[in-house]
Amino acid sequence: MSIHYNTKNMRDERLKILGDNIRAERMRKKFSQEKLAELIDVNKDSIRKIESAKQTPSAFIVFDIANSLNIPVEDLFKNVPFKKD
Repeated sequence: MSIHYNTKNMRDERLKILGDNIRAERMRKKFSQEKLAELIDVNKDSIRKIESAKQTPSAFIVFDIANSLNIPVEDLFKNVPFKKD
């Protein structure tokens, strides 16, 4: 018997964890959404959507967020599960 994973649900779960990690690091650094948005040159609404898993950030945005928070990019992917085949 094989187990089939709904890839949409897996993606949603991964986006939620990524967003939670970004929010946690941002708050740990005491940055507002507006401050982080300013640092990476996006609007505040984009940060809100990324943190609430309503928008998928590009690799470059994730890279810029990590650099602005002065953390390794890998930290933002902590606990994000691998896609299962």
